[in-house]
Amino acid sequence: MEHHHAHIHDHSDVFHSHAPVGKMRMAFLLTLCIFAVEIAGGMLSHSLALLSDAGHVLTDLAAIGLSWYALLQSEKPSNQSMTFGYYRAGIVAALVNGITLIVITLWILWEAVQRFQHAEPVTSTWMFISAGIGLFVNLYLGLGMRHEDNMNIKSAVLHMLGDAAASAAVIAGGIVIALTRWYVVDPLLSVAIAILISFGAWQLVRQTVVILMEGTPRDVDIEGVIRAIRAVPGVHDVHDLHVWSITRGKNALSCHVVMDGTLTVRGSQGVLRDIEHRLSHMNIGHVTIQVEDQDHPHESSVLCCQQDVQDHHHH
Repeated sequence: MEHHHAHIHDHSDVFHSHAPVGKMRMAFLLTLCIFAVEIAGGMLSHSLALLSDAGHVLTDLAAIGLSWYALLQSEKPSNQSMTFGYYRAGIVAALVNGITLIVITLWILWEAVQRFQHAEPVTSTWMFISAGIGLFVNLYLGLGMRHEDNMNIKSAVLHMLGDAAASAAVIAGGIVIALTRWYVVDPLLSVAIAILISFGAWQLVRQTVVILMEGTPRDVDIEGVIRAIRAVPGVHDVHDLHVWSITRGKNALSCHVVMDGTLTVRGSQGVLRDIEHRLSHMNIGHVTIQVEDQDHPHESSVLCCQQDVQDHHHH
């Protein structure tokens, strides 16, 4: 049997979804208002925690602006130069967001060290007003978009919810300062905000790097995929298996399957449809398969063989 390729695509659900561009536009404008309020409040109150939160809001503006742009890009159809479309624009934006958060964390920590050495009086009233506005708006935005299944939107929501938590901490700190005049609470809060930001940022950077490096998606059991393909009647073996993500939740697979050379084209198509059906229940919606005759197998690639799979599983 001649070698041939079966390209199995499900374009209805896997690669086309409506992106909430309007929500991101509203989020950008409201976050711009938060930034202006917290900068003014931080300067009036002399609160490092509030200014740190405003710095975080500035990264939110960049993050949401990038996310807004990326969502517009992802709605563009695929073409000859971008055959998978523009979904990776969102992943790149999410990576930039994560790196930006790490940088702002370092700035907050540096400023906090300066305040520990030279504490400054803080006016708690402005802390309450500014942080209260930030808390309300960020909760409204973050909770409203938390169920969106899009890594780029999730990265923006992470910014919003993290900033809401930081605003709540600033309010709590303002209460302590108002009651005790213990001004060292302000830089302590700044350190807590920095730690909060850093955890989420590291997770975000790690996830986006795995996608950009075309690593195996976390929601795919690659050994289970191999077993499922080999269990299909008519399949003798599978090799050159690769599984990766176009973007979060949109996984793709390519492989070579070895079949009986006496199968007709119609018969092999039935086998391929069976494989496609099984993989669709394993979080893989885009499948490309090359069929090989068991009496004339194609030389296996060293990129991904069974030993590679076992090593990946053990690590």
